[in-house]
Amino acid sequence: MLWKDCDAARDGGDCAAGETCRFVEHYGRSICVPACDPQGQCAPQGACCVGAEDGGAGYCVANEVCEAVDAGSDDAGSTDAGSDDAGIVDSGTDAGDVIPDAGETTDAGTDPGPDGGEKGDAGAVVDAGTTVDAGTTVDAGTTVDAGTTVDAGTVVDAGTTVDAGTTVDAGTTVDAGTTVDAGTTVDAGTTVDAGTTVDAGTTVDAGTTVDAGTTVDAGTTVDAGTDAGTVVDAGTDAGTGTGYTNIRIMAANLTSGNGQDYDLGHGIRLMQGVKPDVILVQEFNYKNNTATDIREMVDQVGGTGASYFREGGAQIPNGIISRWPIIESGEWTDPQVSNRDFAWARIDIPGPKDLWAISVHLLTASAGERNTEANSLVSRIKANIPTGDYLVIGGDFNTDTRSEACFTTFKQVVDVAGPYPVDKNNKDGTNAGRTKPYDHVIVDSDLRQWQQATVIQGATSSSTFVNGLVLDSRVYTPISEIAPALSGDSGASSMQHMGVVKDFRVPNF
Repeated sequence: MLWKDCDAARDGGDCAAGETCRFVEHYGRSICVPACDPQGQCAPQGACCVGAEDGGAGYCVANEVCEAVDAGSDDAGSTDAGSDDAGIVDSGTDAGDVIPDAGETTDAGTDPGPDGGEKGDAGAVVDAGTTVDAGTTVDAGTTVDAGTTVDAGTVVDAGTTVDAGTTVDAGTTVDAGTTVDAGTTVDAGTTVDAGTTVDAGTTVDAGTTVDAGTTVDAGTTVDAGTDAGTVVDAGTDAGTGTGYTNIRIMAANLTSGNGQDYDLGHGIRLMQGVKPDVILVQEFNYKNNTATDIREMVDQVGGTGASYFREGGAQIPNGIISRWPIIESGEWTDPQVSNRDFAWARIDIPGPKDLWAISVHLLTASAGERNTEANSLVSRIKANIPTGDYLVIGGDFNTDTRSEACFTTFKQVVDVAGPYPVDKNNKDGTNAGRTKPYDHVIVDSDLRQWQQATVIQGATSSSTFVNGLVLDSRVYTPISEIAPALSGDSGASSMQHMGVVKDFRVPNF
């Protein structure tokens, strides 16, 4: 579903009948939205109904907005149950950072204002905790709360009969008020967890479906406190030990035809031909873009066990496909364009480090605008990605030369130096005419040290590309090495880019 931009100052004159112009904080802009019943559902695929702040009718937005609105920005407790509870910085799947939650002096459920109000407050079913706890209108911080048999203090509640139900718990500055506690439906519910000051570790924790809440994690004296993002916990799930793991990363803006999609199959065959482990995809559209359609494409290029993330609400979305689990994902706003953002994913590769992959599609307009996009992305990377993990930025940069300012900007976080990938004729350009370096796979120095030659193995022969491959099927010989790709696939109608492939051999220890 496409969300059309509009101008609120023009009374929504840009919107169709039945739609209104609203500012959606998640996108940082105004879009046309259809009305809906907050208790009902939105008919369009991938949309959800958000209640209006004024108590009136709700309106439909992309599902990602509802997910971000979940547990609020300062959940269950700025002056209520603690300091700044569940949801200040989340993993991207639970407590978001949009709605100021139960933190007003009037507390959740007593005032329909910014506190216990319509959206995401500690008074809705999606708030910090379970549907029994921190989710009734008398919850999280009133004199009725924290210690009654109705609310946070039953055996169904977040923990034990000792936890989240005593005068020390959920409603004081000691418990249920740390930046990491009581914020997922999985966590805050073990007998050791939810209620101690050492719980659920860091601001990255308590918010993923994999982490916070297992018998090993979030609740032991060793783990919960050095969690999600350290070499001890989250990041070793894919296996550690001796030896090395080969990782092939591909940048792929390989759509063909007039629809900026992969329906005709040329780009799919090219990806299948080089068997990448991680694909940074641009213009990620396939058939009707239903969940079934996208899964079908992912299965074709990554295998039936592959994970993927595809940004929502975009005309030509970016995305990531991975043979290893994606344990966090999301999108960061591109300040220069409205029909796509920067898509990112944290991938649990074997070994103690995770791989953070960012799929980008920069503007064609000018080098200056591309540098503005690069500056925005670099600031996001510095604020969110641990320096100890691996990082790759890849995709369609639309750069005319390798001396553009955006590369100097990207140099703050990745290694942009040559030598560069080439094709069978040793040419490195990636546009259709093979004269400009449009497409790139650039990694940080930690990962660059493990780069190895790209070896394309066919049934009876192989070819080696010391610095990586620019995939142009028109010049690739023997073509059988990249089957099922056909020699004409890179020359298909509206195929404006070549794929770029690099290989790395990373230690599992």
